[in-house]
Amino acid sequence: QVQLVESGGGLVQPGGSLRLSCAATGGMFSIYDVGWYRQAPGKQRELVAALMSGGSGNYVDSVKGRFTISRRNAKKMVYLQMNSLKPEDTAVYYCFIGGAWGQGTQVTVSP
Repeated sequence: QVQLVESGGGLVQPGGSLRLSCAATGGMFSIYDVGWYRQAPGKQRELVAALMSGGSGNYVDSVKGRFTISRRNAKKMVYLQMNSLKPEDTAVYYCFIGGAWGQGTQVTVSP
């Protein structure tokens, strides 16, 4: 059974950057597809970025060119590098791996 812990969220000004991390324990990490989702207040959870095992990243249009998803299988880690952040990126961000969700990390983009 996979367990996940996200970190790296915080308050950042528009145009700033953050890197989210997701640490996984259990399961067969290297074979899983991985994803980052976000949920803003009053909105549905949406898939932001996904990385297939052995493949390249896929992104929702609103973050293309600004966010990059990556993984380090040896460390069982997934990352989301977020650049040029905008207020509309404000949300709780969750990683999803092997059928498991993390607890979420808050990202707030505000002057």
